[in-house]
Amino acid sequence: MSAVTATISEDETGAARGRPALRDEGTRLGFRLTLPAQILVLFISAFPLLMQLYISVTDWSPLSGLGWWNAWDMWNSFANYTDLAADARFWSALKRTVIVMIVCVPAEFLLGLALATLFADDFPGKRIFYSILLMPMMVVPAVAGYMFFMLFQSGGPVNDILSVLSGTRVTVAWLSDPTLALIAVMIADIWQWTPLMFLILLAGLVGVPEDQVKAATLLGANSWQRFITIVLPKMKTIIIIALAIRVIENFKIFDTLYIMTGGGPGVATETISVYIYKVTTQDLIWGYVAAIALAILVVLSIVAVFAMKRMARARQVPA
Repeated sequence: MSAVTATISEDETGAARGRPALRDEGTRLGFRLTLPAQILVLFISAFPLLMQLYISVTDWSPLSGLGWWNAWDMWNSFANYTDLAADARFWSALKRTVIVMIVCVPAEFLLGLALATLFADDFPGKRIFYSILLMPMMVVPAVAGYMFFMLFQSGGPVNDILSVLSGTRVTVAWLSDPTLALIAVMIADIWQWTPLMFLILLAGLVGVPEDQVKAATLLGANSWQRFITIVLPKMKTIIIIALAIRVIENFKIFDTLYIMTGGGPGVATETISVYIYKVTTQDLIWGYVAAIALAILVVLSIVAVFAMKRMARARQVPA
């Protein structure tokens, strides 16, 4: 009996020793199989970034007569970055971008959360309303921009509705007024991207453990107490993801805004993306554009890192 036991122990010890070797071999095989794809992804992401960094410290442009590989002949000792710090138009565009983000993201979040709470329960016609609600998100941003461009014309439907409600003829020039034009752009953004926020939050809401909600109900908690103490804490990670996605995407707002206003009147609705587009296509100062884009990349990377840290903290702390 002891001999059999010893044999079994030796077999188990040998198998235990063999498992790490198999794992290591599997890891090496996986690395070799994915190496071509990793090299391709590295090239796709690293080469443009390095090229952009290289161009950003020069005065190179397509009109210079030099290939980009010879841009070093136009080295400017980081002057693009000092010019960026003193560029009033850049800071104004950044301020408008932040204003749009501060208004649109919370509005989309609150509307999305309210709709997700409503759609978490069953009601007649839910599938039909669900499809209708997601429709704005499916519209191409340029098409949405043209739609709202027509809606906010002086003789458009928005003024017609306001005329009916007020009993007087309303002919507000929405897109010609600096303040109203930015409001119209924000309304268009909220209309189009609230469904995305709704979809993400609904997925998180459906994932909340139902037994905990039922237990709280049995203990006498009302709907608001259940929502605050159970539902929201369980949705921390999803909420952070949704907000991070919309903050980053809202920071890059371009299509809808450019179709509606072109950044005007004047530069009243010029955001960072529109400003970069104009400097790139009209002024052709590509070295300066590269510096701006790198600065924006740093800002968005900080936002992404902050969101990831918050998500990690939300997963570690029990809700």
